[in-house]
Amino acid sequence: MKVLSVASEVYPLIKTGGLADVVGALPAALKPLGVTITTMLPGYPAVMQALDAPQALHSFLDLFGGPAKVLRGAAKGLDVLVLDAPHLFDRPGNPYLGPDGKDWPDNAQRFAALSKAAAAIARGEAKGFAADVVHLHDWQAGLTAAYLKYHGGPPAVITVHNLAFQGHYPAALFASLDLPPQAFGIDGVEYYGGVGFLKAGLALADAITTVSPTYAREIQTVQDGMGLDGLLRERSAVVSGILNGIDTAVWNPATDRALAQGYDAKGVDKRAVNKRAIEQKFGLERSDGLLFCIVSRLTDQKGMDLVLANIDAMVAQGARLAVLGSGDPVLEAGFKAAVARHPGRVGIVTGYNEPLSHLLQGGSDSILIPSRFEPCGLTQLYGLRYGCVPLVSRFGGLADTVIDANEAAVAAGTATGVVFSPVTQAAFDEAVARVVSLFKDKDAWAAMQHAGMTADVSWTRSARRYAALYRSVQTAK
Repeated sequence: MKVLSVASEVYPLIKTGGLADVVGALPAALKPLGVTITTMLPGYPAVMQALDAPQALHSFLDLFGGPAKVLRGAAKGLDVLVLDAPHLFDRPGNPYLGPDGKDWPDNAQRFAALSKAAAAIARGEAKGFAADVVHLHDWQAGLTAAYLKYHGGPPAVITVHNLAFQGHYPAALFASLDLPPQAFGIDGVEYYGGVGFLKAGLALADAITTVSPTYAREIQTVQDGMGLDGLLRERSAVVSGILNGIDTAVWNPATDRALAQGYDAKGVDKRAVNKRAIEQKFGLERSDGLLFCIVSRLTDQKGMDLVLANIDAMVAQGARLAVLGSGDPVLEAGFKAAVARHPGRVGIVTGYNEPLSHLLQGGSDSILIPSRFEPCGLTQLYGLRYGCVPLVSRFGGLADTVIDANEAAVAAGTATGVVFSPVTQAAFDEAVARVVSLFKDKDAWAAMQHAGMTADVSWTRSARRYAALYRSVQTAK
């Protein structure tokens, strides 16, 4: 089976978040199951530079304001199709944001172009390539489902990685999309009077997945459906949750070159060397005491305001905190103020740093993920794999992947972290205190680390579910 995966980012070529990790890991996970995935993505500078021996597959004289080509080649182990449209994608930095930190004003055209080109390739307009199934990821690829529906093509599956990002644009865009008039309707791309990219995918794809079973249920509720819950309930028969896995070759503490010291589940004591390295990089005092870490966008959605309000209490309980991330300027300033209040106890490195994120998982004792909603989350899976005990809210994939250290689970040796709800300051503060207490019980802590490190966080089971889903939509079509 040949699957065309359409996404705005893919690790290791271009990454801003967990979406890229998932898109990058699926080809290798599905290959043993007889599924060949080719990934189509925009020709950002970093992608063009990584493309090895590209061959022109198809060309467009005018694709939303300029000529474009679809190039096929290999890039860092991936079989890729790249939309080479310099007028849309030849821009440095973040793939979605300009130098001012705001969305590129032509993002609608940029990702409509990706969708239109992907649909053309999928239905065989380029000699030598066609797809049995098209797999769309998030709003940036959502409009592909409309082009396939109204112009013909193979069945489509869309995965919602985060329902909060929907790609909603003014109705005036529709005239440039090359879609029939009937597409601008409640059963098509129209959404609250405008054009909805994600809405189009949810309405027109043959199957809808989300990245965890719990999130699949949550997004069908008014509370968490972000305005799309009615549509999702209407299509509930084709909605499913398939839990994300992680690439256990990339995330392997025994072989990870980003660590100062490799280790496995039988040698967690070696993690102390990585803790020393973290202390040096974050300006923390040397200690064998509890070290919390954060690897996250610094936003209220991620619950970072709860962490800020708890830092003084955390330090008073003998813990330290290392923060890697960026986001809301107010929250960034709050963490920097905490560093000034607690020198040697709190440290922050702003921005995105993939090797440093590995080191934090490999040397910190516990990772804080108090999200107000979380479709799946990958950082808790990395934490489990690396013996960095997750403290998480009971939402989405966090609830599906972390076993709370309640009394029964601790006694049975099955606990892998601390789970709290509701997402309130009081509940989070109590969860931090629980981690502090558990860390003092060395046997219980070691058992949690071992349970997490030996849990199956790979793509094995989920890959089988994706393969079955692809075959079911192909058969139904």
